[in-house]
Amino acid sequence: MADTGDIGVGSVIRFNGELVQIMEYQHRTPGNLRAFYQAKMRNLKTGKQTENRFRSGESVEIVRVEYKLMQYIYPENEFAVVMDNESFEQTHIPMLMFGESGRFLKEGMEVKVSFEDGDNPILAEAPTFIEAQITYTEPGLKGDTATNTLKPAKIDTGTEIRVPLFVNEGDWVKIDTRTGDYVERIKK
Repeated sequence: MADTGDIGVGSVIRFNGELVQIMEYQHRTPGNLRAFYQAKMRNLKTGKQTENRFRSGESVEIVRVEYKLMQYIYPENEFAVVMDNESFEQTHIPMLMFGESGRFLKEGMEVKVSFEDGDNPILAEAPTFIEAQITYTEPGLKGDTATNTLKPAKIDTGTEIRVPLFVNEGDWVKIDTRTGDYVERIKK
């Protein structure tokens, strides 16, 4: 068994019989009281966030998680079908595991999937940044480069994002999948 000093942000532990991932983790020593760890955790099944205080030195069960880079093939109902690049075995992963970044998935994209016990998918992440082509947006006007005003645009995955006024149809842009924000325009 590990103790509270062995875990950190991103660790997966078993808490009250459920798998949770540590989102925030702080060590605190208030005045003349005992030290404790304040943890903000997200339940991997339900997505609910909870907070808990752990005593310093308290034992916790760290779950052994195996990460694999897999290739996203296609969506099927509420699942994403991904393929292992080595064994070519296909796995169905609930789209909910990708969260908001699931709307940016494209065929052939590399995704990171976490497994418990080698065959149970528990976490899935899209790449942090993607490159996408603008398929529809209102045309920009000459001189629309100085303001921070954003306009709606549709990208090649069908998702709508907000881009600066100077971005036109056919341009390639870099997008942060965690927030859905435009990062920069790129040359292709």
